[in-house]
Amino acid sequence: METSATGASALISVAELHDALASARPPVLLDIRYLLPAFQPSGPSGAEEYAAGHLPGAYFLDLDKELAGTPGSAGRHPLPDPEEFGAALRRAGVSAGRPVVVYDGGPALSAARAWWLLRWAGHPDVRVLDGGVTGWRDAGLPLTAEPPVPEPGDFEPVPGRLPTVDARQAAELARTGLLLDARAGERYRGEVEPLDPRAGHIPGAVSAPTTENVTADGRFRTPEELAARFGGLGAGEREVGVYCGSGVTAAHELLALEVAGFSGVLYPGSWSEWSADPENPAATGGLPG
Repeated sequence: METSATGASALISVAELHDALASARPPVLLDIRYLLPAFQPSGPSGAEEYAAGHLPGAYFLDLDKELAGTPGSAGRHPLPDPEEFGAALRRAGVSAGRPVVVYDGGPALSAARAWWLLRWAGHPDVRVLDGGVTGWRDAGLPLTAEPPVPEPGDFEPVPGRLPTVDARQAAELARTGLLLDARAGERYRGEVEPLDPRAGHIPGAVSAPTTENVTADGRFRTPEELAARFGGLGAGEREVGVYCGSGVTAAHELLALEVAGFSGVLYPGSWSEWSADPENPAATGGLPG
């Protein structure tokens, strides 16, 4: 398994987090629960779920407002302004010298966005709670509705510590490397498109739905299983890029790739940016994802 700059896995188990919170150097906890329209068409918002019960000491970050820029020509969830992102992190108590653990409701579809952004911004020690709130609750551990009062942090983002590609580079990667489409198979094939201007996929991209990275309980598959999955698609032989609808679940795919021992680059604008430009071609069909 590939590890972070600290030598730790990108994932942390419920038991490991429980012990870490009782240590002399506990991590900052960030709750990234978010209503992903493509996966959860209705239900309470992340903020509402947080208010009803969260891990003790966790601070809520709003994905739309604090983990993304203003929607527009760069897509539905462009990368956030570094200064605004840094201010949000410091309000939540994030410091450069203190580990961070991010979580969501379970499968890490939104928590992985925070993991990737923190790594992109230069934080050296970020991990994702495998199983999220569901795993924590299933272990019999408490939740609280009490909001924390975090000590102000000192983290200053240094963007660009993880690589990205733009639309032109993503198209080139689809021709010369391996470009993974992390959306559901039916969106890749162009059968449905609930969110973006056109249906289909970037020509040459390979379908690799994010949902296949986890088991039914929302935990990541083993490193060996993920290595077999991505290796079978060609990872390890070619440079790998990933996109999704708007750059959120693609971060989950990059997290799964890291767990499997591979690396990849993010196309932040993803299909929401690509499909909005009429000059960009859209392919349809392909094998079920």
